[in-house]
Amino acid sequence: MDYKEIRLTNDPAGHCLNSTQCFSRDDQWIVYDSRNEDGGIISAGEIAMVNTRDGRIVSLYKTLNQGPFGPGVGAASFSPVTDRVLFIHGIRNAGETRPYSFTRRTGVAIDTRSPFKPVFMDARSIDPPYLPGVLRGGTHAHSWSGDGQWISFTYNDYLLEQLEKAGEPVRDLRTIGVMAPGKRVIVKEDAGLENNSGELFALLIANVTENPVPGTDEIEKAFDECWVGKNGYRRADGSVQYRAIAFQGHLRQAGGGLKTEIFLADIPEDIVERAAGMPVSDDAASRPAVPEGIRVRRISFTEKGVSSVPRHWLRSTADGNLIGFLAEDAQGFIQLFGISPLAGEGEAGKKPRQLTSHSFSIQGPFNFSPDGRYVAYTADNSVWITEVGTGKSFRVSPRFKEEERPVGAVSWSNDGKTLCYNRRVETGSDAGGPGYLQIFLIRPFPKG
Repeated sequence: MDYKEIRLTNDPAGHCLNSTQCFSRDDQWIVYDSRNEDGGIISAGEIAMVNTRDGRIVSLYKTLNQGPFGPGVGAASFSPVTDRVLFIHGIRNAGETRPYSFTRRTGVAIDTRSPFKPVFMDARSIDPPYLPGVLRGGTHAHSWSGDGQWISFTYNDYLLEQLEKAGEPVRDLRTIGVMAPGKRVIVKEDAGLENNSGELFALLIANVTENPVPGTDEIEKAFDECWVGKNGYRRADGSVQYRAIAFQGHLRQAGGGLKTEIFLADIPEDIVERAAGMPVSDDAASRPAVPEGIRVRRISFTEKGVSSVPRHWLRSTADGNLIGFLAEDAQGFIQLFGISPLAGEGEAGKKPRQLTSHSFSIQGPFNFSPDGRYVAYTADNSVWITEVGTGKSFRVSPRFKEEERPVGAVSWSNDGKTLCYNRRVETGSDAGGPGYLQIFLIRPFPKG
């Protein structure tokens, strides 16, 4: 089959794609932010979408009083079931003394038919009393669940960060959480715009500790997660776990060094009711608690651990049977591997399976096709797809020179017929400069 690269955007500006969920539910639009590099959300002030057929651009949101210290917006994704876009938004009072940071950001949504009307998804308050469903820091890397009802996120705590900076014996350790519907959270909003109410109820799902015991499964950092399956996964006994998150966790090895392995968090459907009834400490040094009922277990036991370079998020096939990650092969190349969510429980799917076998390393994040048959990624300065069942790989773009190679993730349309990705291209007066991040498509792709 022939593959043709199509340039979708041309204006002299940044068009930074998120690592996943870039297409609208009808595949007519792709959402992006105005960054011109991966990182740099602090200076990005706009969320927009581009039509996949005619290249028409529609602005969805712009920050107020955008400056070099924020607020900043970025990492936008489309809901799989509604015309709603979700993205990172820096705290609204950003300035030189209170800039955008890991602990000063939140999740904001925009309905595409009502642009410029932000909906704050997670409640935030750094003032006591601290309440159930309210966070004290910053969320990012938001990802919609398959049914579009829940949102996963990575979290850093502002209060712990400030105590750590003051020399207290605590650390702000990155962890993960979810937002769930059914209980809108109201907080007292302050004139300084630090606090905001939220449409969803937020809670953490992974315990982290400053001093994990070496050689144990205690987690020092939880990060770069994904939902498992469109509707969860099937347990060994045939029952279905409808909501589960796979995430990467830092462990301390017996010798003291860090190692990254994969963990799975099974989330009960009634977790909001459980969390809403929990007491919340007003001690700023007390790490926000994980509600009872969430089962976290380690599912990978690798020799070298999950690769940290390139940075990537775990991804799952839609049926929930396979969780993908990047790691070194025996030759030292970064390849794609897959592991079952049942790993770690008996012998079922215990060992990861190597999915790619290149003589070079994968260069960025990856995504599975909606039907789970293929996975797309960048390697050797090109876009590739690999057939999951056979390991057969296809180069589907030209091999570009280094300064124009694809960057970031490659994402699938919902019908599985189109890929989108970023490349940096010189445009107009930028000729000879570093170029702008533009959006490209590749069609067609096999379906069924």
